[in-house]
Order: sequence, then structure tokens, then C-alpha cells
Amino acid sequence: MNQNNLDKFGFLLGDWNMESIIPKSKFSEAGTDTGAGSFKKILNDKYVLFEYSGKSGGAAKGIFAWDDKIKLYRYWWFENSGNFLQATCSFINNEILAMNWHDSLLVQTFVKETPNRVVLKMQHPDDNGGYELVLEVILTKR
Repeated sequence: MNQNNLDKFGFLLGDWNMESIIPKSKFSEAGTDTGAGSFKKILNDKYVLFEYSGKSGGAAKGIFAWDDKIKLYRYWWFENSGNFLQATCSFINNEILAMNWHDSLLVQTFVKETPNRVVLKMQHPDDNGGYELVLEVILTKR
């Protein structure tokens, strides 16, 4: 696979309504938000750009790129709060993208449930050796 092959992102490409569910955890109080997002290929189809805006005022952009040196996708996330993060990513299969966030123990997946619904889950290791859900986002195709 090379950086020009972004076909695996096909299930994410397009415009989405997004519903965020934030359970109470050591990271935050419980809450919800709604917003809109889009995934599109950019710059001669070498990158996938994710743009998000929430009704609560949050906004962010993310960029996926293939790193031929390490044979993984890289991801950079930038929020309007000034926060930014990096992750490495890999496709488990054609319907699951798994991400490991750098400088944390957070893991995230995008799972295609139907052609018009994808569920993002962000989790953190818990005290029992499992994972605690810290964010769930339901993406519904617009």
C-alpha cells in the first residue's frame, strides 16, 4: 500500500451528522453534543481531511496521511481550543479503522455499521484490565 491508496477510507468519505455522547469518566463529566462533519480526499488524493463543527462551539480539523516509512497511517488533530494530538492508524478490515493516540493510552475506532452509519468509540484502559468508554460519536450520512 502507498500513500496514494486511500480507498479504505471510502466508508468515511462524505458529509455526516454527528451525535457525541460523553459518559462520566476520569476525563470529563457526562455530556452530549451534536454537530456536522465531513471527510474528503485532498491534495491530489494523498490525504484525507476531516472537518468538524459542534453546536457547542467546538471545531476541529484532522488529516490522515500514509507514512510509507512505518507502513501505517498517521493522523493529526487540531481543535479551535488550541489543543492538538497525533495518532497512528491501521485498518483492521474494510469496515474498521483503529487509532492509537500518541502520548496517551487512548484508543479509538471508527466502525462502519451500515453504509449510512459509522460509530466512533474512544476508550481508555480501566482498573480491571478492560477499557472504559470515554467518548462515542454516532455519524449518520447527510
